[in-house]
Parts: sequence; structure tokens; C-alpha cells
Amino acid sequence: MAEKSTIDSGVPVETSSDAHYLEEPTGDVALPAGWKYRGRRILGVNIPWYASPKVQLGMVAFVCFLCPGMFNALGGMGGGGQIVNTTADNMNTALYSTFAVFGFFGGTFVNRLGVRWTLAFGGIGYCIYAIALLVSVHSTKVGAFNIVAGTLLGVCAGLLWTAQGTIMISYPNESQKGRYFAWFWGIFNMGAVIGGLIPLGQDINIKTNKTVTDGTYIAFIVLMFTGAVLALFLCNATDIVRPDGTRVVLMKNPSWQSEFIGLYETIKFEPFVILLFPMFWSSNWFTTYQVNSVNGARFDTRTKALNSVLYYMAQIIAAGIFGYALDIERVRRSVRAKTVLAVLLMLTMAIWGGGYAYEKKYTRTVNSSGDANYVPTDWGTDGYVGVMFLYFFYGFYDAAWQASVYWFMGALSNSGRRSANYVGFYKGIQSAGAAVMWSLDSGKLSYKSEFISNWVLLSISLLCAAPVIFLKIKDHVTVEEDLIGTDETLADVLPQGHSEKGGLA
Repeated sequence: MAEKSTIDSGVPVETSSDAHYLEEPTGDVALPAGWKYRGRRILGVNIPWYASPKVQLGMVAFVCFLCPGMFNALGGMGGGGQIVNTTADNMNTALYSTFAVFGFFGGTFVNRLGVRWTLAFGGIGYCIYAIALLVSVHSTKVGAFNIVAGTLLGVCAGLLWTAQGTIMISYPNESQKGRYFAWFWGIFNMGAVIGGLIPLGQDINIKTNKTVTDGTYIAFIVLMFTGAVLALFLCNATDIVRPDGTRVVLMKNPSWQSEFIGLYETIKFEPFVILLFPMFWSSNWFTTYQVNSVNGARFDTRTKALNSVLYYMAQIIAAGIFGYALDIERVRRSVRAKTVLAVLLMLTMAIWGGGYAYEKKYTRTVNSSGDANYVPTDWGTDGYVGVMFLYFFYGFYDAAWQASVYWFMGALSNSGRRSANYVGFYKGIQSAGAAVMWSLDSGKLSYKSEFISNWVLLSISLLCAAPVIFLKIKDHVTVEEDLIGTDETLADVLPQGHSEKGGLA
């Protein structure tokens, strides 16, 4: 039976004899009544309340662990795990073309449908995509099904990633957005690491280039479906209460028309965000080159699997470093923003400079799919260690870039509605760039041209982002500022009787 108790600063909260709070409300804030707001102690470990940002982001991370995490493990092998990458290239072109549209307007669907149903529907597309790849291994007459599966995944992924991004940058407080990214990105990419261990274990003795086994595809399909089901157990954003008692800023009863207008209002509210669009475009442009033109083209099956595992392990490391560094409270947020921009520029020059030295050693016509006499690189080949570290740092760079972009967007607003629109722009533009690059790769663009396009685009996008970083990222964004241009009031987004900071008004 529940009873009233006082914890720490005298805050009255509803507890039961077997429930304890880990993240107590700060100040004089009480959590709402109900099971969603009761912390637990399980096996000696304190667990925050179910509707807390930490628990909900953890659940979303595991959804992504099982869905896009496994997709990344499969794609990281090059060609979707197949020897010839044409099928996967065509599917990914369809995927990212559709993703661009639904990612761009994804915030509209998230605000309308809620994060739970948006994520659950999004997870289904990953299963069908893996099924299509498996079917294509056994039949050459399923080209239409492959394209439909890629297109459907574009719809599903656009919705899933917009919902995920909205949660990641709007649920936590300002001082925790970097570490929340680190937690999410670490769990999500652990899915790709574990997924990469599946083909590595099955193909450990294969020093030639071959398609992964049926068992590998089936394992991915089952795990992806599990992720879609897990999403149904999430809370919607209206139920989330932060430790300081504040809630996520949402729009009341949005109509489709008002949500589309919201996209325009987002640009009107902060037109400088347009200068981040080149960073959005570049953020998945380099993936095609890395997984197809480096890993898929140069290595045998077991080494491709090992490279993929290392690539995503590097992402976990980078997410932890950047996520926590971006939340160092003793350094003002505006200073942190300028610092990370400089670090990204240095990484771009160093890592891609090393990549240029390696790219000069081969061309598209001399690789495992273009020359019958070509012997793919194995991890026992002399000189492998150097390129192994290069590919590791490609993964490190990917996570560093994504962490910075998400943090930049989160620094511009704490509003759930506006964040959904920012993420919608991000995922839409990112996917449009990816669709173009997958199409170019399918058209056999030279590896040198692919590489140069990456290095140039990444460098230019950092220069374009500089005005946003220097002029628009503030040390704090108030709730009142976030409500500009919306129909919301403070009374709609804060607990009754409480101020923006979470204390009694």
C-alpha cells in the first residue's frame, strides 16, 4: 500500500515499502502519483521512475540496438553482406530517397502520433529489408520486392530516427544532453558490434569473399522484429517528468496543417539553422565510401566482419568522449561549442588525410569484384594493422560528427516540438545526401572522386556552421524563448505551481 514519505529536502512523494528513488526531484518538486513515477530498487540497484528521461532514452536505445543497430552491422559488411553491392546500392538509394521525405517531415508525424507508435512502426521496416536481402540471395527475380522493401524502410526509418532524435535532445535537461547522446549512441552501436560478431563467428575461417549465410540474415530478422515490439512499451512524451519537475514542451492537439506550418516557423524562429544544413547533408555522405569503397572492396569476408566490429566499437568510444566533454559544466556552453568545432576541423584534416594516403593505393577496377585475380586483404596480410586503425578512426569520426550535430541542435532549443522539427530537417537532409551518394556508387563513380567529395564537403560544412556556433549558441535557453511562435504557455509545460527552474513559483 502506498504511503506518503519525505525524501532528502522534504519533498513529499508517493512511495511503497519496496520502492526507492534514485533521481529524486530537485528543489521542492513532487512527482505525480502512479506507477510510472515510482523508482525501484532491483538487486540492490536503484532504478529511476519509468517515465523518467533516463529510462525512456535507455529503452529507445535498445530499440535502436535491435533495429538500425543490426541494419548497420549488415551494411557494415559492404553490399548488405553480399559479394556484389548492386542490389544493396539500389535498395539503399530507394531507402534514403524516401527517408529524405519522411525524415524531413518526420517531426510532424512524431508530434501527431506520439513517439511510441512512431518507433514501433519504424522498427517493422528493418525486418522487411533484411527479409528482402535474404530472398535476393536465392532468386534474381525479386528486384521489385527489393526496391519496395528499401522504399518502405525509408518511410519507417524516417519516422523512427525523428522520434529518437526528438527524445534524445528534448527529454534531458540542458546540462545532460551530451551524456544522454553518449548513453544512447553507445547502446545503439553495441547492437552493431554484436551484430558484426554474428558473421565474424560464422565466417571466421573464410579468407575469400562470399555472401553471409542464411542463418545470419535470419538472426537479424528476429532481432529487428523484437526491437519493433519493444517500442510499444515506451511512454509518450506527455508522460515524461524530468528530475526538476519540468516537462517536455509539446504542441496541444496539433493538426496536420499546423504541424507543416511548424516547419516554416522553425526556420523563422532560428533562420541561422540553415547554415547547419551542409553538416546535415554530409553526415551520411561518407558512409557509402567507408562501407563499400573501403571495407567492401578491399577485404575478405572475415576481415570485413572484424573491421565492422572495430568501426562500431570506435563509435561507442567517440560517443562517450564527446558526449561527456560536451556537458562539462565548468566550461560555458558557448565556449564548448566553439571548441568542438575546432576539434572537428582538426579530426577532418587528420583522419581524412590518412584516408587519402590509403585511397591512392587502389581503384574501383582493381578490387574483389572487378578482377578475378585480385586477392582481398586478410587480417594476416602485411600492412593490415595500419588500415585497421584507419577504419577504426573512420568510425570514431562518424560518432564525433553525429554527437556534435545533435548537441548543436539541442543547444538551440529545449522544446520537444521544435526539436522534432530540427531533427526532421536533419534526418531529411542527411538522407537526401545519402541517397545521392548511394546512387553515385551504384553508377560506379571512381573511388577517388568519392573520397574527394567527402573531404571537401565535410570541410566546407564546418565553415558554414561557424556563424551558428559563434553567434547563436547561448549558455542557456529559457522556456519562454522556446515558446515563442507556439500556442503554448508556461502553464502548459510546467507542473502546476512551479517555475521554469523546477522550484515553487
